[in-house]
Amino acid sequence: MTATKQFTITRTFDAPRAAVWRAWTDPTIAAQWWHPHEVAVPPESVRIDLRVGGRYEYLMIAPDGSEYPTGGEYLEVREPERLRFSWADPGDAVADAMQITVDLTELEGGRCEMSFHLSGVDEDRVSEQSVFHGWTEALEELDDALATTSERSS
Repeated sequence: MTATKQFTITRTFDAPRAAVWRAWTDPTIAAQWWHPHEVAVPPESVRIDLRVGGRYEYLMIAPDGSEYPTGGEYLEVREPERLRFSWADPGDAVADAMQITVDLTELEGGRCEMSFHLSGVDEDRVSEQSVFHGWTEALEELDDALATTSERSS
């Protein structure tokens, strides 16, 4: 039996909680940031069925053309404060997938604190460090997507 790893990333965004929630749940915005730097997600590849038991999927394309289909199932949806979902290859069983919990807290001044917790990193399949690094970069992309979305709505 392989031991699994977990980690938590806490970030504060200069955007209201509703905007951060929308970034997690709107396919058009998700395509802008559901990937590490230098990786692309074609907007037409993002599908979100936002309900407990609903599924999501997207395709990451690396600069060398490698494709990484990704998806999972929503396990908890409490708008606008919590999302919990599996994260793996599309079609993987929820029991075999990593799980992500996103908690959003509204802060004063129209800001939002996000706690991102990922558990179930199986060191035999993937490095905890590479998963952490990829999500850290994706959350930097989220910062940019929130700024762009905010500029458009101003």
